[in-house]
Amino acid sequence: MPKDSPVDPRGPRFTAWTTAVVLVVVLLTGAWPVLAAQAVLFGLGAFVSLNANPWTAVFRSFVAPRLKPTAEREETAPLRFAQGVGFVFAAVGTIGYASGLTALGVVATSGALVAALLNAALGLCLGCEMFLLLRRFTPALVRS
Repeated sequence: MPKDSPVDPRGPRFTAWTTAVVLVVVLLTGAWPVLAAQAVLFGLGAFVSLNANPWTAVFRSFVAPRLKPTAEREETAPLRFAQGVGFVFAAVGTIGYASGLTALGVVATSGALVAALLNAALGLCLGCEMFLLLRRFTPALVRS
């Protein structure tokens, strides 16, 4: 997995807001293709690069130039892990909706929405916190 450079922490929060909007649309309409597309975006962020997510490009091109510069940077490994967690929730939700197990789709999508809203509104990234906990309890040999 290639390593990304540290990022402006406002970028992931912007992405979390856009993700929350997508997930609300899915919950209101039950449109599993939209959730499948979101799963692809999560997968790109987790398995390719955070820069592969188009919302990152939107932030860098249109939002960041209008904000005050910041020297604050955030490591990307926890963010990519969080994208992987989002991928799992979106994939399970897509399978639920597409197979007629609507309750499964609603629960998985709702879980992803709660995580996205916590990140967007409060800056609390549940996937990042999970990453840090796992890293703390993982032997150093496994991490290298």
